[in-house]
Amino acid sequence: MFTGIIEEMGKVVELKKESGNLHITIESNISSKLKIDQSLAHNGICLTVIALGENTHTVTAIQESINKTNLGYIKKGDKINLERAMKLGDRLDGHIVQGHVDQVGKCIKVEETDGSWFYTFTYKEEKDNVTIEKGSITINGVSLTVVDSLDNQFSVAIIPYTYENTNFHSIKTNDYANLEFDVIGKYVARLFNK
Repeated sequence: MFTGIIEEMGKVVELKKESGNLHITIESNISSKLKIDQSLAHNGICLTVIALGENTHTVTAIQESINKTNLGYIKKGDKINLERAMKLGDRLDGHIVQGHVDQVGKCIKVEETDGSWFYTFTYKEEKDNVTIEKGSITINGVSLTVVDSLDNQFSVAIIPYTYENTNFHSIKTNDYANLEFDVIGKYVARLFNK
């Protein structure tokens, strides 16, 4: 379980394909604090630490994760948003984030507006994936509030702190991002779509 409050940005230093799996090695300031078998959100994808190095950690993504996330687009040098699992009893500063990406969205517009940024994303229509204005959405692991919600499209506003301390500063028009829709909203949508 995560909160969507990014703890650190890491940098992809190695990608290694093995059959249908992708081993990803990331360098970060928190890598030395991790342990093998620990769950960690990488751009919102819950992955297990399988190896540790000096200021690096390695995780493995199976083909299912690659197919449903933007992992197929990552390359060496990319910045990755990192968040360790929340501790029971901690404050929930974002919202309930499972680290289970629902689908990949496409950024169709980035607009700077007097010190903040508006990002607009589209996503494929799936009956349980919905957004509502002022509702929660997770983009690349970042807990955000939906500003505008349309059919298969939504916008979020990004403050300077989030822009500088997550990989939002590198998201451009036509880039793909991992989307995790609000878990409570998904349950409600499923009940009404039965």
